[in-house]
Amino acid sequence: MGETENHQHHHHPPPPQVVAPPAAPPPNFALSRGPTWTPAEQLHQLQYCIHSNPSWPQALLLAFQHFIVNLGTTVLIASTMVPRMGGNHGDKARVIQVLLFMSGINTLLQTLIGSRLPTVMGVSFAYTLPLLSIINDYTDETFATEHDRFIRGIRTIQGSLIVASFVNIILGYSRAWGELTRFFTPIVMVPVVCLVGLGLFARGFPLYLKRVHSRAHLILERFALLICIGIVWAFAAILTVSGAYNNVKTATKLSCRTDRSYLMSSAPWIKIPYPFQWGTPIFRASHVFGMIGAALVSSAESTATYFAAARLSGATAPPAHVLSRSIGLQGIGMLLEGLFGSLVGTTASVENVGLLGLTHIGSRRVVQISTGFMIFFSVFGKFGAFFASIPLPIFAAIYCILLGIVAACGITFIQFANSNSMRNIYVLGVSLFLGLSIPQYFVMNTTGDGHGPVRTNAGWFNSILNTFFSSPATVAIIVGTVLDNTLEAKQVDDRGIPWWKPFQHSKGDSRTEEFYSYPLRINEYIPTRFL
Repeated sequence: MGETENHQHHHHPPPPQVVAPPAAPPPNFALSRGPTWTPAEQLHQLQYCIHSNPSWPQALLLAFQHFIVNLGTTVLIASTMVPRMGGNHGDKARVIQVLLFMSGINTLLQTLIGSRLPTVMGVSFAYTLPLLSIINDYTDETFATEHDRFIRGIRTIQGSLIVASFVNIILGYSRAWGELTRFFTPIVMVPVVCLVGLGLFARGFPLYLKRVHSRAHLILERFALLICIGIVWAFAAILTVSGAYNNVKTATKLSCRTDRSYLMSSAPWIKIPYPFQWGTPIFRASHVFGMIGAALVSSAESTATYFAAARLSGATAPPAHVLSRSIGLQGIGMLLEGLFGSLVGTTASVENVGLLGLTHIGSRRVVQISTGFMIFFSVFGKFGAFFASIPLPIFAAIYCILLGIVAACGITFIQFANSNSMRNIYVLGVSLFLGLSIPQYFVMNTTGDGHGPVRTNAGWFNSILNTFFSSPATVAIIVGTVLDNTLEAKQVDDRGIPWWKPFQHSKGDSRTEEFYSYPLRINEYIPTRFL
């Protein structure tokens, strides 16, 4: 017992536990392989940003480049549509003049009191289906001449544009469009901006001589497009004059000959576009709904293009109130187009935004100067017709580059959200895939006379849906916004909301006033609800 008690009372304390030293953190392989880049709200590799200006000689040449890019799209849609409407070469020349004139007026308005971004307002292909519907309606009717059929068609287009314009005016100036854009996030903008560029792939090799000389490098970087066009245009003119195209297919002649447009012979020397020059507008309810659909699509595409333009001009993301007023002003522009007898409405030109990235010059003044070229060449028709003789395949090659730049610009928005989130990857993947595949299905199943896959007894309903779902950017906005706002994110930061939110309000970021305020203190005379 004594031994037991003694043993119980004199036991040794347990040995102290040895705590293992903390394991060394795993090596950061990313740093060992190269640097990482922090998100950049503004691109810093631009030579001139939105409110800085190159010298006047450079600005004039750069502005002329913008005019040439816009001219290509204008000639393309007029050459496609006017003959189908029954118009002759003279009608086509006048239509191009009106399109250029309205493009110049609307671009000037947008850069002064609209988005304030360096965006050219060019013709919109969203209006193709409503146009085909109008053309088809008059194909079966009997007219004294084909020219009469053309006049009836363009007067109907006028009436439809006038009525549809009020949808954009109301959506814009009521601030409804801006409220809709508050549902956007960087995750939504990636597929939307990507597809506003990639969606035009059907319309698409500039020079690569950067290392010739340091001064040549600068010239080629800024004016590669003009040099390219000049060389290929001259080559096409030589082939035309020498008779190389005399015994080729008709399609080749139309595409490659410099005299194939017959614009030089048919364009008037001086012709100032004026309201109701084709006659009194014709209003038909069945066509108005198709135009309303096209107006909404062009608004969606413009919104995506504005985000790309802001990125490529060194500005911050456009806030909701700026997007509202720009869409409202686009509606006013559409009203003017209806009054002046334009063939289609305008939208922010994706190709010209790509040119900002190609030249590294996002100056607002350059785009404003380009409106002078548009208006001048629309009034003095023979001079405009000379440049309109540039073969369209040259523009197709240019678009491959310009549209690609805009598409890639959309990808850069992912830096503001969590690109490692499976939820974000899902939203991006589905939006991109459906944004490409749904419009492709609609395009493939649309007949030559404009009848799309939606064919109910209600023609107006068919027009709206067929127009909506033929636009990749519009489909991406619908799919991306719905998915991003209904699928729950593990963290708010994953969607990029903390970065996005300040730009949604006029006072949310100090730079907003710098980039988007009205010029010449105009804001003092405008009601605050419109600012």
